[in-house]
Amino acid sequence: MPPISHTTHTTRDLMDRRARLLGPAYRLFYETPLHPVRGEGVWLYDADGTRYLDAYNNVASVGHCHPHVVEAIARQASVLNTHTRYLHEGVLDYAERLLGTMPSGLAHAMFTCTGSEANDLAMRIARSHTKAEGLIVTRFAYHGVTAAIAEASPSLGKFVQLGEAVRTEPAPDSYRIAPEAMGATFAAGVREAIADLRAHGMRPAALMVDTVFSSDGIFTDPPGFLAEAVDAIREAGGVFIADEVQPGLGRTGDAFWGFLRHGVLPDIVTMGKPLGAGHPLAGLAIRPDVLAAFGRECRYFNTFGGNPVSMAAGMAVLDVIEQEGLMDNAQRVGRYLRIRLSELGRRHALIGDVRGAGLFVGVEMVTDRGTRAPATAQTARIVNALRERGVLLSGTGEHANTLKIRPPLVFSEANADMLVETLDSVLTTL
Repeated sequence: MPPISHTTHTTRDLMDRRARLLGPAYRLFYETPLHPVRGEGVWLYDADGTRYLDAYNNVASVGHCHPHVVEAIARQASVLNTHTRYLHEGVLDYAERLLGTMPSGLAHAMFTCTGSEANDLAMRIARSHTKAEGLIVTRFAYHGVTAAIAEASPSLGKFVQLGEAVRTEPAPDSYRIAPEAMGATFAAGVREAIADLRAHGMRPAALMVDTVFSSDGIFTDPPGFLAEAVDAIREAGGVFIADEVQPGLGRTGDAFWGFLRHGVLPDIVTMGKPLGAGHPLAGLAIRPDVLAAFGRECRYFNTFGGNPVSMAAGMAVLDVIEQEGLMDNAQRVGRYLRIRLSELGRRHALIGDVRGAGLFVGVEMVTDRGTRAPATAQTARIVNALRERGVLLSGTGEHANTLKIRPPLVFSEANADMLVETLDSVLTTL
């Protein structure tokens, strides 16, 4: 249990009650846990009324409690909520609009409640299509918590064993690999994984990557480096699954989906709860020829994946992104934030690298810029010190030494200034 010496009596009571009722498997953020009771835009408010800048929560994609999304959910919930085994215009209207944001080859949509379910379903479809079992992911990937997908999510920790047919490869580390070598290096890792599968009597079914490699440490550049790896998996008879749960909805600023930055057409795209700004809406976009075998061999239903209330939430999120220009905002504010963070790096030696695209930014902390050794302990102290000063973010990467900045898409330059100035204060104190 986290330290409680600086928590209020109410927080201590909540922590004790949580442990008693929810058991030992859950974890809390921060040494001093946060107790938010209200959210609005980029802000969370705790039980004492203290305001926190949320620079981490991509699930609330268009901001906490956006009025247009809240109203759409409430309006549809007051009329009807059923499931996709009945006809309903809402699911068709939303599917049509969502697919309209994709390249034309991705012509079918399927809906789930979570990104974990979406990735699980994508894996089932890939295996049905290829008649193969092997799955290739990056070395510290996170793709979900179902039994099958947890076995392909090494970031869950050493006690979650990788599946027998899962192989990992190193992340495309732009801090340590030259841009001109990135594509070939990453593709070589895919080919090595394919060869190892074959050496163990298995064929590759899919390469699955989060297209900003967020759990591996956030690696977005150079655009286009994924193409050779996609060619490699297809040459081996497998398919490419783009996990867009975190990079999607215009977050990178220069493309509505992360894979578009690389000029590749996935066979399957998976999406998660940011689609509904936190409402349980997730799903897939799929090439029809890839879905055909699964459709013949297996009926699919998900009782509330694609329910009318979720569809209303999804439509409202797309409205807000379009009407408020949030993709452009992500590009503009993200660029401004990275410039300010890079300036900060000139004053603080702990900052080794600033990278990212749009409002998905990584700041890698190192103990020595020459060796680029990870500053893991210092990063944990920074994250907790920022929380104490009213800014919420987290660490990511295999060594948990990269600050993960992934705020709601309504994040502003003023918000970026607050984040940078607070980080400057924390680093000065350290």
